[in-house]
Amino acid sequence: MCKRTHTCKALKSYSISQSGTTTISKSDRNKKDAKSFVPEMAAALQTNIPPVKVPATFRAVKKQSFAPFRVRCAVASPGNKRYNITLLPGDGIGPEVVSIAKNVLQQAGSLEGVEFSFREMPIGGAALDLVGVPLPEETIAAAKESDALLLGAIGGYKWDNNEKHLRPETGLLQIRAALKVFANLRPATVLPQLVDASTLKRQVAEGVDLMVVRELTGGIYFGEPRGIKTNENGEEVGFNTEVYAAHEIDRIARVAFETARKRRGKLCSVDKANVLEASILWRKRVTALASEYPDVELSHMYVDNAAMQLVRDPKQFDTIVTNNIFGDILSDEASMITGSIGMLPSASLSDSGPGLFEPIHGSAPDIAGQDKANPLATILSAAMLLKYGLGEEKAAKRIEDAVLVALNNGFRTGDIYSAGTKLVGCKEMGEEVLKSVDSQVPASV
Repeated sequence: MCKRTHTCKALKSYSISQSGTTTISKSDRNKKDAKSFVPEMAAALQTNIPPVKVPATFRAVKKQSFAPFRVRCAVASPGNKRYNITLLPGDGIGPEVVSIAKNVLQQAGSLEGVEFSFREMPIGGAALDLVGVPLPEETIAAAKESDALLLGAIGGYKWDNNEKHLRPETGLLQIRAALKVFANLRPATVLPQLVDASTLKRQVAEGVDLMVVRELTGGIYFGEPRGIKTNENGEEVGFNTEVYAAHEIDRIARVAFETARKRRGKLCSVDKANVLEASILWRKRVTALASEYPDVELSHMYVDNAAMQLVRDPKQFDTIVTNNIFGDILSDEASMITGSIGMLPSASLSDSGPGLFEPIHGSAPDIAGQDKANPLATILSAAMLLKYGLGEEKAAKRIEDAVLVALNNGFRTGDIYSAGTKLVGCKEMGEEVLKSVDSQVPASV
């Protein structure tokens, strides 16, 4: 029997044993595009790769024209509120938090007349152990046929010494590229209930409400040439390329301007234009677009200064737009202002196709399987999936409100625990959120 057949059988077994559900064919769904939902979001708040070859030149960029930015949002008609959701539990604490978020998602949906068909597929280390690659073709196919995806976490010590193309994180980059989810929105809001959980002084953290708009499918994480080679002196040299085409900058900038327009009207573009040519072009293109948004106040800041300002005076920021690597780092930094990285959801969006929703935290292998993980970021990612991936705002509001009720009732996981609150594990926190979902009257928007 060929390897491909073995792989398909393994994946089939994985999907059936994990989800126990059937899927609805794409032809059975009645979906339609909706207007861009990115501004409304702001107002409310990784296949085996061959060894890399080093080309002599940068990747070619095709000249093309672009229509005004629109993000696809699946909207069910009143008589057909059924959706296919692909679950990607991944590694470490991923399966724990995704399982809880799935229950919350299902319960909130049922109370608002929404049904789901869930299908779990492997990615990252789980896929490596199952079929030998971090992102099987079957996972990609399932992802593209779904209405939205909910991801847990990727990576772990077990695979740290793997070759790059066999590392779990490669699967994450690949799924983003396959879905063409170029816009990553990461809100960072300090909730009143958790202001004392922040590592910053109360007067610094209180009232922080910002959004990081991160370009997700370009820059140094994807740029060519890249690799490791031996130079003329016999010394190994590693290199990567930070490269952006004008259209890549323009499309993420438009998302950011529209986001800022629906928030407090302030946009800070973060770059390193005093050193990097890619950042010089970045600043040039963002500045040029500013004339189309006269109601948005645009500023620029070097990334090293931005990292400092985020901990010195985070309230000065409303919306931040930046490239892939800077956004990766700054959004993680911003998460600690809120008290814990375990609180923050994210949405990765394209101009067509399903969105990818995930907590911004990692796989935390040191606490995996110990009932210590904070599931709230994944639960809130499920709320974002409902609201911004499916257009089901009432069900989303049920989840958002339920999280606040659980926090108001004093329940805390270890990462956000403080004196006077009740320390609970991952499962109990999920149960408390479920109780709060059940206890609500029908949600209104």
